[in-house]
Amino acid sequence: MQPGEPNAVAEAITADLSNEFLSSARVFAWSVSEVIERTVLREVAGDSLTFSQLKLLYLVAHTDVLNIGDAAAFLGVTCGAASKAVDKLVRRRLLRRVAPAEDRRTFRLSLTETSRKLMEAYQAARDYRAKLALEQFPPDELRRTSELLDRLAGAIVSSSANPNAICMQCEIYFRERCRFGECGRRNCFYQYHKTRDLRPGNDHKPAEGKVI
Repeated sequence: MQPGEPNAVAEAITADLSNEFLSSARVFAWSVSEVIERTVLREVAGDSLTFSQLKLLYLVAHTDVLNIGDAAAFLGVTCGAASKAVDKLVRRRLLRRVAPAEDRRTFRLSLTETSRKLMEAYQAARDYRAKLALEQFPPDELRRTSELLDRLAGAIVSSSANPNAICMQCEIYFRERCRFGECGRRNCFYQYHKTRDLRPGNDHKPAEGKVI
């Protein structure tokens, strides 16, 4: 296509088509959030754990160093609110907070045996419910759709004001290779801080230091 020539693809993207696509994307996102994630959490934990608390546990499970600023950014709350969330989970013995001997001004968080079992139960129940919903579609179709969703999301965010920002958008779905990050030129928070995951057999050694 020569400069100045009309883009046939762009001209074909009408307002009605854009609205139809965005509406479908919104409904899909709601279905994942409400029907799979939050429904499964209620089945596993009842009313004892909020989704924000689950996200915080997941973040701790997949990172080695965490400060309140990281937690606040991940949860989309203020540092004060994130600090209170950590305090509450520590009091309930779902998080272990340790001040490393080399620097008592900072702290490290780790899961307890109780929260680790809770996370494993949640992930197993979520995977089962997702399988029931997705098994009516061929695996190749699901893979193509997954790739297309990543490319679409990447195309949207790549034109933002800060395309190289640290990204936490996958929330509780960390992937070793993130097509969204590649397409959208995002830097993965988990890749910077990842040390372990929740797969059976992994060694989860708590940080050494003073428990606070």
